[in-house]
Amino acid sequence: MALYADLHRHLGGSVVPRILWRYLQRHDSDLVQRFSDYPEFEDFYTRPRNTLDEYLELHTLVESVQTAEALPYFIYRLMRGAYIFENLAYLELRYTPYLRTPTHLSQTQRIDFMAEIVEIVGKASRLNEYPIVTSQILCMHTKLPYEVNRAIVEMAAQFRDYVCGIDVAGGDNHYAERLDEFVELYAHARSLGLNTTGHLYETREGGYPELLPYLMRIGHGIQIPIHYPHLLKQLADQHQCLEVCPTTYFKTGTLEDMNQLKLVFDRCFEAGVDIAICTDNAGLHNMRLPFEYENLLTHDIIGFKELQACQDAAFRHAFAWPYGQRPASLLTGLLKPDEMNGQAVNSEVAVPS
Repeated sequence: MALYADLHRHLGGSVVPRILWRYLQRHDSDLVQRFSDYPEFEDFYTRPRNTLDEYLELHTLVESVQTAEALPYFIYRLMRGAYIFENLAYLELRYTPYLRTPTHLSQTQRIDFMAEIVEIVGKASRLNEYPIVTSQILCMHTKLPYEVNRAIVEMAAQFRDYVCGIDVAGGDNHYAERLDEFVELYAHARSLGLNTTGHLYETREGGYPELLPYLMRIGHGIQIPIHYPHLLKQLADQHQCLEVCPTTYFKTGTLEDMNQLKLVFDRCFEAGVDIAICTDNAGLHNMRLPFEYENLLTHDIIGFKELQACQDAAFRHAFAWPYGQRPASLLTGLLKPDEMNGQAVNSEVAVPS
């Protein structure tokens, strides 16, 4: 039964280790030769890193194999797992389309090729077999030149059937020297009527208040309640939502213990700032969304009431969810027995003495 929404999942980091390993084996990839067996590969792929930059290097490994030809293979398995094992009703997949284009092409040719990538991802992620509402968030990137990032924004506006918003990726600690450029690009995106989110305030070095007015949601944003709580009222007034991805912060060395996450949730709830719980890179983490929920509950970071509030917030802030309610609310009406039928059934049930 599909019930949940994930607003922050990277296409590159969504491939679970076993599926990636099998693909590399079947295609005789040179990457396979670096590892003696699958357990060694899985350990390399999923172990914690010391910094966010080191962690993000893993994306380049997957991006190199997520070609136009291979994307349907990976996306089919992603959607199957999301529906069967995670009970997802809604999923936003984010990625940088330029980084899936052939590297031997010129920059202009690669920009033109992005349209094909967006269409491939869009068609491959819409499966009758696994009916999840899906949409794409196209990511600008700190490693890409201005011309490419602007083309990504234009691409998002061109393919609204498949794309619901834009983002910027590549580590929020790298924005400073190009901050004016990203402010301009986000302002342009808003002028085109695009939805916006952005990796911001994930690390101590990633705080840029200049970008906040242009964002409808904030990718991570955990440093705001921890170190800049004075900004929470502004977020609440602007109805901005934090996309909190719990496992990520321990994989990247950003947080040291779960108590820091409790501070994030407590201060956001107190200030009236919405949080959507997300997976970020489910494959890199060997983590599924229901397990994120369970970890937060068992470590007493949140209670069931707060969990439901976060689940509601995810659908409320989803850029492409077409309904006014989350699935659980819709199902309540469908599954509630008719009062008269209920009385009839109850009258026939023999109650033991």
